[in-house]
Amino acid sequence: MSELGIPSILFIALGLSADCFAVALSGSISMRFVSLVQKLRTSLTFGFFQVLMPVIGWLAGRTVVNLIADYDHWVAFSLLAFIGTRMIWESTRNKEDQNKVDITKGLVLVTLAVATSIDALAVGLTFAFLKVNIVLASSLIGIVAFLVTMSSFEIGREAGDLIGKKAETIGGVILVVIGLRVLLTHIL
Repeated sequence: MSELGIPSILFIALGLSADCFAVALSGSISMRFVSLVQKLRTSLTFGFFQVLMPVIGWLAGRTVVNLIADYDHWVAFSLLAFIGTRMIWESTRNKEDQNKVDITKGLVLVTLAVATSIDALAVGLTFAFLKVNIVLASSLIGIVAFLVTMSSFEIGREAGDLIGKKAETIGGVILVVIGLRVLLTHIL
C-alpha cells in the first residue's frame, strides 16, 4: 500500500518539472523558432529522464544516494552554468558568426535532461522508503514533465518575440540562476 496518493505524486511531479519548464522556456526564448519535432524531442527526453531518475533512486537505495548526495548539487550547477554561460557568450557574438545554442538536440539536450532530473533521483529514494508504486509514480512524473516542457515552448516563443535581441542572454541567465538555486538549496 502506498503512503502517497496520486494528488501528492502529481504535486511532486509539478515541482520536479519546474526546472524542465525553465530550461525549455529559456531555450525557446533564445531560439525564437522551435519546430514541432524539436519540441517533441526535448519534451520526450526530459520526460524520459524524469521517469528514469526516480526509478534509479528507488532501485539504488540508501547507499548509492548517500554517495551522490554530497555532490549532486555541484553536478547540476556545473551543467546548468556551463550551458547558460555558453548561451550568454553566444549572445555577444556578431550575428554572422552566431550559432544559437540548440537545446533540442545532441549532448546539450542530454546534459540538460540529466541536470533537470537529478532531484528526481532523491525523490526515488524517498519513494522506496514510503512504499510508493514506482511504476505509477515515475510514469506520472514523466507525463507531467513532458506536458510542462511542451507548454513552456509556446510561452517561450511569445516571450522571445517580446524580448527580441536579448532573448539568448536572458535564457542563459535563467539557466545559470537555476543552477545557483540548486547549489544554494543544498549548501544553505
